[in-house]
Amino acid sequence: MDEKVKYQIEFPIHSSPQLLYQYISTPSGLSEWFADNVNSRGEKFIFIWDGSEENAKMLRKKSGELIKFKWEESDDNTFFEMKIVVDEITKDVSLIVTDFADEDEVEEAKMLWENQVSDLKQVLGSA
Repeated sequence: MDEKVKYQIEFPIHSSPQLLYQYISTPSGLSEWFADNVNSRGEKFIFIWDGSEENAKMLRKKSGELIKFKWEESDDNTFFEMKIVVDEITKDVSLIVTDFADEDEVEEAKMLWENQVSDLKQVLGSA
C-alpha cells in the first residue's frame, strides 16, 4: 500500500468557537455539513454518504478546541483532525483540518475539504 501524505488546510470561519465546535464534534452538527447522516455510540462514529457507511473511532476530543478521528478500515497511522484556533490579538477564528491522502490525490482531497467547509460556512451563516 502506498504511503499516505499528511496535509493541513486552514479555513477562516466567522463564528464563535463554541458554535463551531458543536458542528465538528456532534453527530447532529456533522450531519449538517460533513455527511448525509452521522450516528455515534460512545467513541464510534458512523458516517453515512449516499447510503454507504464509513466507521470512524474518535481518538481525541478537547472540548471547544479539537476532535480527532481514525477511519476503522485504515490500518495505518492516518487520522483526520479538526482543530479550532482563535488568534489572540484579532480574535479571528480558524478551523485547521489535518488529514492524509495518497501523494497523487492530495489536491483532490484538499478540494473535497474546501467543498465540505464551504457547506459548513453556509450552515453557520459565515459564507
